[in-house]
Amino acid sequence: MKGKELLYSGKAKTVYKTDKDNEVIIKFRDDITAGDGERKESMAKKGYFNSIISSKIFEKLENKGINTQFVELVEPNIVKAKKLEMIPIEFIVRNIATGSLVRKFPIEDGTPLNPPIIQTDYKNDEYHDPMLNDSITKALKIATQEELDKLYELSLKINDILSEFFKNAGIILVDYKIEFGKDKEGRLVLGDEISPDSCRLWDKETLEMLDKELFRKGKDEKVMNAYEEVFNRLITTDDKNKWNL
Repeated sequence: MKGKELLYSGKAKTVYKTDKDNEVIIKFRDDITAGDGERKESMAKKGYFNSIISSKIFEKLENKGINTQFVELVEPNIVKAKKLEMIPIEFIVRNIATGSLVRKFPIEDGTPLNPPIIQTDYKNDEYHDPMLNDSITKALKIATQEELDKLYELSLKINDILSEFFKNAGIILVDYKIEFGKDKEGRLVLGDEISPDSCRLWDKETLEMLDKELFRKGKDEKVMNAYEEVFNRLITTDDKNKWNL
């Protein structure tokens, strides 16, 4: 973004400073990666879809009492957000067993998980995002037990809201990754994004994948069709009018 000072550039988003110390601008790029960034492509309109889907989801969560980083969708691909000190933990909430869970543990693919599993991973590419437990988290001084308990509680509350939201759109929320940070007052805030990049989503009727897993499996030609399908199911006419889409 011309004239904006770069703060951070990740695998699929770039973060810039604004005139306000407590706000940032997040640009959703068209980059898509897999395998700790070892495989990287660019897919037209990916940033467009993800920025709008994530904005819609964060608005939904805000309306349900979840404190999020989201401020506003400035335009497609561009989101204004609260500046956070991110906690280097990925909270992975699993409603159905699949992916790495069934590769690493003796559980059958497709098994419903009730209650859901919350897995925590150390967000660090150098160490390949290893799985954490509370003892390791506290030893690394990443978070206190009180903070972890609150983050687990928030993760499950978010799961309840999102599972119902996607269900109403004919989509099964299989699992998803979320991240939290602290604002300038030290409050725990949901950050990053929630989109087909960070969720496993299955069509309720056909169980077809509607997310980034298609890219991981080499089905590149289906990826943007899936993202567009999620966009069309979640984004209403009112949303499009409000955001001038």
